Amino acid sequence: MLRLIAYPILIDAIALAGWWALARWTLLLWIPLLLVAINDSTQRHHSLRRNFPLIARIRWLFEELRPFLYSYVVEGPLDGRPFARTERDIVYARAKGELDSHPFGTELDVYSDEYEWMSHSMAPTPHADRAQRVKVGSTQCSQPYDAALLNISAMSFGSLGANAIEALNRGAKLGGFYHDTGEGGFSPYHRIHGGDIVWELGSGYFGCRDDAGHFDPDRFRDRATDNQIKMIEIKLSQGAKPGHGGVLPGAKVSAEIAATRGVPKGHDCVSPATHSAFATPIELVEWAAKLRELSGGKPVGIKLCVGQPHEVYAVMKAMIETGIRLDYIVVDGAEGGTGAAPIEFSNSLGMPLREGLIFVRNALVGCGLKEEVKLAASGKVHSGAGLAMNCALGADWSNAARAFMFTLGCVQSLKCHTDKCPTGVATQDPGRQRGLVVEDKAERVRRFQAATVSALWDISCAMGLDSPWQIRPHHLHERLNSARSDSIDRIYKFYDRGVLLDDPDSVSGARYWAMARPNSFRAAL
Repeated sequence: MLRLIAYPILIDAIALAGWWALARWTLLLWIPLLLVAINDSTQRHHSLRRNFPLIARIRWLFEELRPFLYSYVVEGPLDGRPFARTERDIVYARAKGELDSHPFGTELDVYSDEYEWMSHSMAPTPHADRAQRVKVGSTQCSQPYDAALLNISAMSFGSLGANAIEALNRGAKLGGFYHDTGEGGFSPYHRIHGGDIVWELGSGYFGCRDDAGHFDPDRFRDRATDNQIKMIEIKLSQGAKPGHGGVLPGAKVSAEIAATRGVPKGHDCVSPATHSAFATPIELVEWAAKLRELSGGKPVGIKLCVGQPHEVYAVMKAMIETGIRLDYIVVDGAEGGTGAAPIEFSNSLGMPLREGLIFVRNALVGCGLKEEVKLAASGKVHSGAGLAMNCALGADWSNAARAFMFTLGCVQSLKCHTDKCPTGVATQDPGRQRGLVVEDKAERVRRFQAATVSALWDISCAMGLDSPWQIRPHHLHERLNSARSDSIDRIYKFYDRGVLLDDPDSVSGARYWAMARPNSFRAAL
């Protein structure tokens, strides 16, 4: 009978309140609770509520509070997933302009197999030109773009609220770095402050689609020639759910989102798993060339999470055969985030950033294309050390998404997919969005980016280098176990320039190179 304990407690409380005049006002509490208990015991959808009326609701209460209780009460400095407390703290501190130093030494276990470090120099560089940027654009590009070392990665209007998009773009404008639209299109909130934009085109072609959902070149040209748009990015896949596509439920497709994406209001908004504008690697690079022409000569690149290696090689072969060059490639790691993804995809599909970045670097270098095609890294970067490690693996710059969400006030409540984000970042709820003040958060976005890039320069100078682009694999060390460590170039293979063209059988990826065909994404058997 303990499972029905709510009834005698409530009945006794009601009886006491009815007898004791001073407590009679509490009937306003006890009677509704009794009605809830009766409803719980008679409903047919939840076994726990039916068996334990009213009491079972405590479970749901604690489930709602669990992320916050864990974060603020249980979690230690090195705990927390996907971002540990220390990782979030450094973002918060830099965003607020607070002291980001740490007393008493590292809390990391320097003898664990997860520890890694950069090699400093006995002769640090005293001065460096910290205004240097990355020039993106091959010789086939008439409007190259000078990219910052850290930029805002793809996050769509729809997954983030209007205030969040506006604050991010204002921060990008203040700091002089770019803001990737995500596949949701170039919204009015991206335009308000005029920050540099990278327009991401996913398989839904939002903002440049016809009524059937196919790519519309005229609509693309009208939008892409906007001076605020600096580069075009073709999204092939993302780390959190590679090869999956997505659906924005009709209930979330407001009039603003519908107008931005070019879809009917209130209808499900579908991003197919594959593109309709191309079907082969050659068609991909030809379409990229077409986008470059339609945009007025702006850089065009691709973003992908590496899956089947031969497909990346196939794109390399397509560039070689056609003579067409992509201007850049963004590698998204499997550890990347999203508002919602099937757990099997986020946990079990896609290559992690380190392996993916090395692989694409090797593909470009091995084909002699790295000088023309720039390489960017995206996936959980939040610090100057993370930027430095990406540079060591071949990245020319890095993009971050969740780190910039932290600058907006995100507390990692893990409610992005529910539209109930408590800080107003990942929600379309006007009441929740009200808590996010654009002017305040934009300054935090700027400060975080500036401090993190400054930390990268500090690290490269401490290494005795003139710039982060001089960081090489041998500068990065990784512990293999408590007794052994080695530099990254001794753990992973880094290809010499042109080796895939001159002697492909000598490299570890020879079988994938042999499988790659420029006229098909399917492997040659």
